[in-house]
Amino acid sequence: MPERSLMGIVARTAYWVDWWQRFGPASGNEPKLDDPFGRYVITTFVKGTNMGPYEAARHIPGVSGHDLAYTANRHFSIVLLNEAIADLVNAHARLDISQAWGDGTTVAAEGTHMDTYLDNLLAETSVRYGKPGGIAYHHISDTYVALFTHFIPCGVWEAVYIIEGLLKNSSEVKPTTVHADTQGQSQPVFALVHLLGFDLMPRIRNWKGLTFYRPSKTTEYVHIDALFGEVGKNVIDWDLIESQFRHLMKVAVSVREGVISSSTLLKRLRSGSKKNATYAAFREACRVIRTVQLLRYLSDPALRRRVTAATNKTEAFNGFSQWIGFGNRGVIADNDPVEQEKAMKFNALLTNAVIFHNALDIAEMVRQLREEGWIIEPEDLAHISPYLTEHINRFGEYSTHELGIQPEAYDPKLDVDFTPLRDQDLAAARFSQAA
Repeated sequence: MPERSLMGIVARTAYWVDWWQRFGPASGNEPKLDDPFGRYVITTFVKGTNMGPYEAARHIPGVSGHDLAYTANRHFSIVLLNEAIADLVNAHARLDISQAWGDGTTVAAEGTHMDTYLDNLLAETSVRYGKPGGIAYHHISDTYVALFTHFIPCGVWEAVYIIEGLLKNSSEVKPTTVHADTQGQSQPVFALVHLLGFDLMPRIRNWKGLTFYRPSKTTEYVHIDALFGEVGKNVIDWDLIESQFRHLMKVAVSVREGVISSSTLLKRLRSGSKKNATYAAFREACRVIRTVQLLRYLSDPALRRRVTAATNKTEAFNGFSQWIGFGNRGVIADNDPVEQEKAMKFNALLTNAVIFHNALDIAEMVRQLREEGWIIEPEDLAHISPYLTEHINRFGEYSTHELGIQPEAYDPKLDVDFTPLRDQDLAAARFSQAA
């Protein structure tokens, strides 16, 4: 892999994808920047690495901390950052090399702990991680890029945010299956995800504590009856689901149309009030869906491998994004929740830019190897991750000379037949449906 600098990676991807065009002053009355391209590239680099504007100004010639802080505050918003992230996701999806890793139909959601200062609204001690801070919650495509990222408190069950990232994803990549770890599932989540047209398949621990439900009191199974407990118990209340189905659909439509936040709804439903008929109906619907998913998980080894591989990608992304966000020892210095959210977006934007650039470098290396006579199989490329760091220089004086060098157009095409990989996925999917 050719040696790269982070600043150069950001500049080249900005030239190629034009994601920097998304940014600008909120009001047309504000003065325009003399060099918006350069300022936006440097600001993205500074905020994405978590260096902070005034610390970065000590290492980058020609800029001041005040200018960088002003640009980040007045020209970048959460909405615009989401749009720029979507631009990189779309460009990455058009690369032939991305087909080696997936087709964009699956996504994995998982959070990672982020250190913050204690005197702010979101900071609290995490029971799961054992230290104070917040959670960067990522939705990672099967092609390795981050579709959506946001910052959430430590004290909430991560499952309540799993749907929000799916609905707010504005890219052309539209996954239909979502994977997560145990934190990404709860009773109402299964039902709401299903009603919204997604397939939730999490990696679950503590199987001994899970209950399988029978469709009727008289239903018995030959080989797996012990999973369902005593005959006549753990039975689905179909009448309740039928009587409340209109309400369930109204709730799902309200969430999809943005009338109510999915996280707010799931927090209410997770209260567990048995007097709430809507909660009870969600609970019954979840029991149906989760029982089916658990049986699929048990009967399909290929599915278990896919779930594990998807959740492993999110863990690898967490480490990769934190490697890129090396500034300030990884501590989020902003106390404002909006700025904390923007910090996560900046890091996701920079991380996706590096992933996109690494994918292009990998494709170029493949072309060179093929010219030398090497035979490159799609299975070989499927085992290569774009989370490569050895060739990237993070430290030293950050020269801006690359900002003025317009790169040659990149080639998204790669003469490799990825059909065998898709055929394997289709065969595994048919087997799963048959099971």
